[in-house]
Amino acid sequence: MTPASRSSDSFAPALPRWLLCAGVASLLLRFWIAVTFPITGDEAFFYWWGVYPDWGYSDHPPMVGWLIALMRATFGDSLWSIRLPVVLLPLGLGAALWWGLKDIDRNRAAWGVLFFWLAPLNWLNTLITTDTPLIFWSALSVAALMRAERRAQLDGRTYGLYALSGVFIGCAFLSKYFSVVLGLAYLVYFGLYRRDRLVGLALLVLCALPGPAINIAYNMSHGWSNIMFNVYNRNEAELFELRKPLLYVVMMAYLITPAALWMAIKYRKALKATARSASPVLRLLTCLVVVPLLFFALLSAKKVIGLHWVLSFYPFGFAFLAFALPADKLKSCAKGLAVFAGLHVLVVAGLYMTNLDTWRSTAPLSKLYPQVIRSYKTAEILKQVASPGVVLMADAYTAASIYGFERRQYMPVFGVGRFHARQDDMLVDFSLYQGKTIRVITGGPPALEDFRPYFESVRVLTFTQNGVPFYAVEGVGFNYQAYRQGVLGEIFQRFFKIPKALPMTGCPFCERYCGQVRCP
Repeated sequence: MTPASRSSDSFAPALPRWLLCAGVASLLLRFWIAVTFPITGDEAFFYWWGVYPDWGYSDHPPMVGWLIALMRATFGDSLWSIRLPVVLLPLGLGAALWWGLKDIDRNRAAWGVLFFWLAPLNWLNTLITTDTPLIFWSALSVAALMRAERRAQLDGRTYGLYALSGVFIGCAFLSKYFSVVLGLAYLVYFGLYRRDRLVGLALLVLCALPGPAINIAYNMSHGWSNIMFNVYNRNEAELFELRKPLLYVVMMAYLITPAALWMAIKYRKALKATARSASPVLRLLTCLVVVPLLFFALLSAKKVIGLHWVLSFYPFGFAFLAFALPADKLKSCAKGLAVFAGLHVLVVAGLYMTNLDTWRSTAPLSKLYPQVIRSYKTAEILKQVASPGVVLMADAYTAASIYGFERRQYMPVFGVGRFHARQDDMLVDFSLYQGKTIRVITGGPPALEDFRPYFESVRVLTFTQNGVPFYAVEGVGFNYQAYRQGVLGEIFQRFFKIPKALPMTGCPFCERYCGQVRCP
């Protein structure tokens, strides 16, 4: 018998109170951070997706843009409103875990929710990203599939739940391509354990298809921007390095947390017993933990696995631990998680007790001081740089997005930029700036030779904000044809060499650049 099967279905005496305290305290802290912490570059970039809603965007599918658009329409154009979904996300994930697992063991399902809520990320993360809707829809898809598998054990009336799980994973696909790892976990689960339920899998897949169909249609009409970014442009220089898998191991140890990792190692026999359980739901839970761990481990041989890559599977690891540990060790694990989360809260509290002088004069904080000034003094910087009749731009996407958010006016990027964040290619028509005066805010002292070919005259402007120098290049008389030949030509060569095997019905950048969908 597994530990889960021996557990009582009644709640531990203090468990509801612990759940309430963890849920409310972490919610209040997240909301406070969401209101007070300045916008980050990624958030500012995604903000513009919400300002210009579309069926897709340059880097990823459209769900986060739709979510931000909904928040802006409902609660107004403020930073806290666009962060509200991620502030509420742990509550929604906890509800999904509970819905999917409560019929197996209510007590252990509640412990799983508590373990997850005590993870430090659920106290500190308030940044709206493409992962926010991905995590939410993935958890709902898993919960619906768990309900379907549990119902199949009882009376077989499950097809509506399989269909619902498919709809949710289709929405996850419209959030981020990492949803395919969830699909892989499903395939492994059905292939190993549930070959008698392949009709349910087929229904799940059928109901998920509208998500990929929307994404394919968008990519065909927008130069396959998601494929160019995720498959080609971002992977050109990726090579094996030993540090990459080592970083993955260290990152996972941190995410699991020392307390949970120690418990998992100490009671590994109990974890193995739970993985071999006859319960379909626990077998599914095992696949949701093991398959992504192995997938990302293999990928880490060439790619640096970002912390956010694994977050759509993060809740299931804590749920698995809650169902595997001996009943008398659940409280000890929760205490260890609480201590680890508390240390993070203390660090955040300490940072909030600092001021700009602290960051300016204290190593190693002083290394970040220029970025802190740009984040907290954005309005003051722009006030110095702006001038009537002058077009403001930046030389990098992060800076342009942050400055644009502060102004609530889209700021173009001058220059080639990087493979990230090429939404600019779809939105900006540089021919509209012919003959105008442009000021390009740069991240450091600029090299004027990079700007001279595209203006009648150029000069460097230097500004100071709280002791930090900032620079801008003022170019008078913008020459679009020179810019088209130089900068836009390089952009085309580097980022828009779309394989001929990919059929296209449109490409906004190509159509502006050479007047047709596929440039020769």
